[in-house]
Amino acid sequence: MEQLSAGRKLEHAFEQLGKEKTLSFEVDLDTDAASLKALDDSSDPAPGEEIPDEAAELLSDAKITVTVQSKKPLEESGEKDLVGTAMKVSTPDGDLIEYRMIGDYTYIRANMDAVGKTMGSPLPDADDLPPEAGALKDVLQGKWVKFNTEEMNKAAAEGEGAGGGSAPSLDSKAQKKLVKALRKVIAREVEFKTVGGGDGVEHVIATAPFRTLLTELLGEVRPLAKGLPLPTAKELKDAPNAKVTADFTLKNGELAQVDLDLAKLAENAKVKKLGLTLRMREGTKPTAPAGATTLDMEELMNGLLGGVAMPDAEFETSGLEDTPQDLY
Repeated sequence: MEQLSAGRKLEHAFEQLGKEKTLSFEVDLDTDAASLKALDDSSDPAPGEEIPDEAAELLSDAKITVTVQSKKPLEESGEKDLVGTAMKVSTPDGDLIEYRMIGDYTYIRANMDAVGKTMGSPLPDADDLPPEAGALKDVLQGKWVKFNTEEMNKAAAEGEGAGGGSAPSLDSKAQKKLVKALRKVIAREVEFKTVGGGDGVEHVIATAPFRTLLTELLGEVRPLAKGLPLPTAKELKDAPNAKVTADFTLKNGELAQVDLDLAKLAENAKVKKLGLTLRMREGTKPTAPAGATTLDMEELMNGLLGGVAMPDAEFETSGLEDTPQDLY
């Protein structure tokens, strides 16, 4: 009875979210730099490809905030119903990168110094770029820029080649069939229990063996989404089968927070802390930032292909004068 009751409470909480037209949440990577370094070491990176210490420190404190707004309740919405989407990656030292999709445009800005640290190498200075770099200078200076979303999507599709085709998608009938199948898998493989917290707060604890759950979930998805590059059952055999626990915090029946412990999946004793925390926030309407510079596709391609990365490249010529001329 508790299994059914706890699972039903969680299902009801997600049904309530689907009735909202605006949804905001924050994802916090609950880890530390030492665990990220240990996780990276276990992947056996090539020399020089290890995650930089600065990047590990930065990512361990990173948070992602997402807001989605639709004309209709989210459970009834399609892509055309979305009127605004916003995402921001931030750290205690400030915002790392932020983008918003409003109307026909996508707006983006980034702290390029911090981005360079995560990549392990500094990016060009805006003052070093040639005049034809245009709005790319604003990108490097952390200012808002915008581009036409449809034009960018067309350029991306052309880049995939004529044989790429459109992205695979599910019609509404297939979606309903998939949701029904996934619910059956979750009811069969996931153990639920409820823990009271007082003041309208209670916790639904969900526990499941990772490889078994993932294999069965993807087994239901695969026949309905044949165009998606999903891992095969054979590939999933190497995935860890440790039990993963998710703690869903409900406040007066509504979802408030989710805590997911992933440390056991690392299968590395040095990974002491590895988890994700999702916190629901009050929905705020995404708005277009003022003063954004337009970044058109032609300008972008000319800038990238015109030598922006090496604006004043100088080649080392010492020693060339000693090259034997009879080789030419």
